[in-house]
Amino acid sequence: MRAQFILSEIGIGLRRNLSMTISVVLVTFVCLTFLGAAALLQAQIDKMKDDWYDKVEVSVFLCPSNSAAPTCAAGEVTQEQRDDILAALETPQVAEFVQEIYPESKEQAFEAFQRQFGDQFWASAATADDMNASLRIKLTDPEQYQVVADVVSGRPGVESVEDQRRLFDNLFLVLDRATWAAAGLAGIMLLAAVLLITTTIRLSALSRKRETGIMRLVGASTLFIQLPFMLEGAIAATLGAAMAIGGLWLGVEYLVADWLGQSVTWIPYVSTSDVLAIAPLLVIVAFVLAAISSLVTLSRYTKV
Repeated sequence: MRAQFILSEIGIGLRRNLSMTISVVLVTFVCLTFLGAAALLQAQIDKMKDDWYDKVEVSVFLCPSNSAAPTCAAGEVTQEQRDDILAALETPQVAEFVQEIYPESKEQAFEAFQRQFGDQFWASAATADDMNASLRIKLTDPEQYQVVADVVSGRPGVESVEDQRRLFDNLFLVLDRATWAAAGLAGIMLLAAVLLITTTIRLSALSRKRETGIMRLVGASTLFIQLPFMLEGAIAATLGAAMAIGGLWLGVEYLVADWLGQSVTWIPYVSTSDVLAIAPLLVIVAFVLAAISSLVTLSRYTKV
C-alpha cells in the first residue's frame, strides 16, 4: 500500500512539473555528456600515448661533410667517432635504457626519404650525399630520453639528437587542454543541474503542501513524506544519465569507430567498451546530483 501511494505521488509530481522535469533531464543529459566526453578524451590520449610512445625512437644524426655544427668541425663522421658514440651508449648507466640500436646509412636514409617524399617535385634534387647517417635508438622507457641525449650530445661526430616523442607532445598538450575544457563545461552544467533539480523539487513540494501537511498530522514520518520528491529528482537525473550514455555510445560507434576508424586507420581509438566502462560513473554522478539537490531542498522544506 505504501509503495503504491509513493508511486502515485511520484506520478502526480512529474505530471504537475512536466516542463521542469524535462528541463532537468536535458540539463543532466548535457552535463553528463560533457563529463563523459572528457573521460573518453582522456582515455583516447592514454591509448595514443601507450601505442605511439612505444614506437618512437631517439635519432642520433651523425655529421655530414658540409655541417656547420661545432661538433662537426673535422668534417664527416669517422669510424673512430662512430665507435666512440656506440661505446658511450653501451655504458652501464645508459645501456639499461637502450633496447636496440639501428644504424642507418646515407643510402638507407635516402631510400626512406624517397618513399616518403618521392612524389614531391622538390625531392628530385636530393641525393644520398644530402642525407645524414644516423643511429636509431629504441628505448626501453621513452621517458628516459634525456639520459641518452645527455650522453651522446656534444660528442665529436654527432650533429644533433632528436626525440620523436616531441612530435606528439604538442598534440597531446592540445588534447589535454580540450579535456580540461570539457571537464570545466561539465562542472558548470553540473551546477546548473543541481540548481534546476532543486527548483523542481521545491516547486513539487510547494504544489503539494496541503497533502504533506495532512500526512504530518496523521503521523507520517519525515522520510515517508520526502521520499516521493527525492525519487522524482532521481528519476529525472537517471533519465538524463541514460540519454548521455546512449548519446556517447552512438557517437563512439558511428562517429569514431565507423567514420574515423575507416578514414584514419593508424590511430588506436576508444571503443564502445570504454563508454560502458564509464557508464557506472555517470549514473553515480546523476544519483549524487539528485541526492544533493534533495537534501538541500527538503531539509528546509520539512521545517516549514
